[in-house]
Amino acid sequence: MLNTWVKSSIKLNFSIFAAGKSVRPAPAELPQVRKEARVGGCSGAIHDLPFFIIFGQISKLFLMLLKIHPDTPSERHIKMVVDCLSNGGIIIYPTDTVYGLACDIFKPRAVERIAQIKGIKKEKANFTFVFTDLSQLSDFTKPHSNEVFRLMRNSLPGPYTFILNANSNVPKIFQSRKKTVGIRIPENNIPLEIVKELGNPIMTTSIHDDDEILEYSTDPELIYEKYKNIVDIVVDGGYGDNTPSTVIDCTGAEPLIIREGKGLV
Repeated sequence: MLNTWVKSSIKLNFSIFAAGKSVRPAPAELPQVRKEARVGGCSGAIHDLPFFIIFGQISKLFLMLLKIHPDTPSERHIKMVVDCLSNGGIIIYPTDTVYGLACDIFKPRAVERIAQIKGIKKEKANFTFVFTDLSQLSDFTKPHSNEVFRLMRNSLPGPYTFILNANSNVPKIFQSRKKTVGIRIPENNIPLEIVKELGNPIMTTSIHDDDEILEYSTDPELIYEKYKNIVDIVVDGGYGDNTPSTVIDCTGAEPLIIREGKGLV
């Protein structure tokens, strides 16, 4: 029904509100107006969106719920997500453990938005970077021992978060007194393809559930209902897990498990 409505929109009698005034464009202008759309910091073709309401600015839209297959992610949908991140948007996406909030690490305002959503100060937050492979680590971390490298090589991709010493390439917004960074390479093609297409890591943090029994939200449609006025895209990659990653601190003399999670070392 929506696509029919969009395709026949040139015949509809509607107004677009801009700068507080009602403007009725000529029929010939309508295809150009509706060719591209934005969701927060995100842009994409109208026919790719589940629904939209035009108000305020021509391109202002509500949140997108975007289904992506976890094994064979659509290249077109991945590019839509990356476009969102590149424009300072924030997303909710699946991993090999729980669903998480994410943004481009080089978009400080997006990082601040996530900190506000989580109700924490960004300086004290334990945010994690998602990489595609171990070759990217040297761009953001200091050299580590062969023992640590072997441990990560044998564990990743997988449900682990490794805490490493950060180098000066980590954006200033993440440079706390600890000077460390958590790194993840999840065993899920959706985040791996997102990071690959983006060209740099994304920052991630788990989203928690309000339920007294379930600690983490697992149903993407329920996540969408909760966050539809807060984030820009919710990626539906199927039901998530309710167990987080195992966290291993590799900044000391020996690797130390500081949170037991889904991974088994």
